[in-house]
This record gives sequence, C-alpha cells and structure tokens, in this order.
Amino acid sequence: MSTFVIPPAPRTTLPVAGETGRFPVRRVFCVGRNYAEHAREMGVDPTSHPPIFFNKPADAVVPEGGDVPYPPATTELHHEVELVVALKSGGLAIPAARAVSCIFGYAAGIDLTRRDLQAKAKAAGEPWDMAKGFDLGAPVGVLAPAESLDGPPTSGVIRLTVNGRVRQQGDLSQMIWSVPDIIHHLSRFVELRAGDLIFTGTPSGVAACGPGDHLEATVAGLAPLSVRLVATRGA
Repeated sequence: MSTFVIPPAPRTTLPVAGETGRFPVRRVFCVGRNYAEHAREMGVDPTSHPPIFFNKPADAVVPEGGDVPYPPATTELHHEVELVVALKSGGLAIPAARAVSCIFGYAAGIDLTRRDLQAKAKAAGEPWDMAKGFDLGAPVGVLAPAESLDGPPTSGVIRLTVNGRVRQQGDLSQMIWSVPDIIHHLSRFVELRAGDLIFTGTPSGVAACGPGDHLEATVAGLAPLSVRLVATRGA
C-alpha cells in the first residue's frame, strides 16, 4: 500500500447525467480559435493555422459551476462558452474515423480567460499559461453520456448569457475543426487517455465580466451550466 509524505490532492470529478458514479478528470486540453468569427475578433486569419492547443490544470475544473471567485491579477476576465468532450479511451495518432469511439460524453463549459495577461504575454512573445491555467478557471456542467444522445453533437446552438443578456451565440456546425479532427490532431502530440477533457473552442462575442455577474452557458442537447462570479478570494 502506498504512503505519502503529504496528503495527496483530491481527484477532480464530474457528475454524469443518470449515473451515481462520477467521471474522473485526468487532464484538460483546450483548442484555440476554432470558430472563424472568434479568430477574427482576436485579430487572426482563421484559415492560416492548424489547431492550437493549450492546457488547464485538472483542478481548474469547477464541477457544475456555482460560485466562482474572480481571479486575482486581472481586470479583464473574459468568458468563453465551449462544448467539452470527455474521453473514455485514447491513444496516439488516433484516426479521425475512430475518434468518436473514444468519447464518453459531452458537457457545456466556460473557459475563463485573463485577457489582459494574455494580451501582454502575446505582445512580449511570452507564454500565456497564467492567462488560461489559473485556479477555478474551467467550470464544466453535467456530462451527458454519448449513448444518451442522438449521435455526436455536430450542430445546434451554443450560447452564453450574462445576467440574462446574450453575449455569445453560434452553432456547433461553425467549428473549423470537428471533434474527430480535434482528437486526431491532438493525439499526434500527446497520448490521450480515459479521463481527459477537451474544450473545443468558442464562438465570437467574448467580453469582460466581473464580480456579481451571472453567466449561463448552454449547448444544444446538454445540461446548462450556471456560474456566479463572486469577490476575489482573500480580497
């Protein structure tokens, strides 16, 4: 039996619709600029690059949302609503034709982004990990098992409201790279495994939000995700 010199951190898990068991989160990958209009609002030609990937730590995931502290070191926190894919298996160089068989389920998610830190890092040619990979920066809703859906979600409305007003709205069919394409490209760089989550990109309309704001993310056919931003911890 293993022993530890300090107590091990608790495992991040997600609820699953219709199940008492929970989904254990292993790693969190995110796809950048996967909707053309969002790429343009970020000042990038959407046809000029292959998929861009970055990571968030597993313990950045906030299961089912709820109250989320406004992060420190930023004055420009942006919301990004996304379809999240949860894997039940993986591998290296997974063919796109086999990728769907690796998927356990889907959920709505919000990629919270410290946009001011990201902009400064980009301008200086520096990594922008702290713009994306901060504490509690990845709320994720209830997972819907793939077999409970009428096929993979390839179309349908993806939307985010702030205090009841629509900020972001698009359609899953507007993704530049489909979910199978994303899994294929990502698995060329890392060996994907059961428990991995993939945030698949956000439509246009990203904007600042602050303490007191209520965010609701909806993706067609999936449980909505509600987040209320509260005061920064320790403030």
